[in-house]
Amino acid sequence: MKVAKKPKVCKAVEAVVAQAKLSVAYHFPCPVYLIERTDFLEAVKAVSEEGLEVQRKEQTLNEIYPVLMTGNYYADPRIAGFSEFVGSTAWNILAEQGYAMQDKTVSFMEMWTQEHHKHSAMDQHVHGYGSQICGFYFLETPEDCSRLVIHDPCAGKVQISLPEQDISQATVASQMINFTPKPGLFIFTNAWLAHSFTRHAAEMPIKFVHFNLSVQMAPQAACPMPAAEII
Repeated sequence: MKVAKKPKVCKAVEAVVAQAKLSVAYHFPCPVYLIERTDFLEAVKAVSEEGLEVQRKEQTLNEIYPVLMTGNYYADPRIAGFSEFVGSTAWNILAEQGYAMQDKTVSFMEMWTQEHHKHSAMDQHVHGYGSQICGFYFLETPEDCSRLVIHDPCAGKVQISLPEQDISQATVASQMINFTPKPGLFIFTNAWLAHSFTRHAAEMPIKFVHFNLSVQMAPQAACPMPAAEII
């Protein structure tokens, strides 16, 4: 098989190329927002444990996916400050990203706690049905626990992607990025970013809150109706 030779280039052209400055314009970003708020831990853990205890009594752990999940509790008055922070942060993220949020509100679709035991994992997925922002709040993260993985949403790039030079480095070539959880850490993303969790290797479970929020038009003030005229 003949190997294609490098084409000859005029020396003058080579000089121009060597002196040219390459400018790069990055667009269509995939932001991930990390915020530490340990002040919410006590209240949220109390509500979570209450819900998890109910599940422990009602079901046994599945051998394939050993995980317990509570019901929704975003309206629990004991964590009103936590829910308000999540909602306002979601609104601010969308506004900062450039969306016209001045006449819109965000509302919870769901908020629940997950307790993953040894060998549990979470497959790659997104949250649809109108969800705009999703996120996590980590409660207990033992050593060797699962890591949150965010996947590249660019289908065209993933389809023709080349091998990475160094998968331990976050580069344009990366197809996924992982984050190490720790108690009190929030992670927010747009709902169209696929996420997963690596297999849990610790003896003690990892516990975290998972939440999804949607966007609606803000309620409009009704115009007062004129009184009926009696003729």
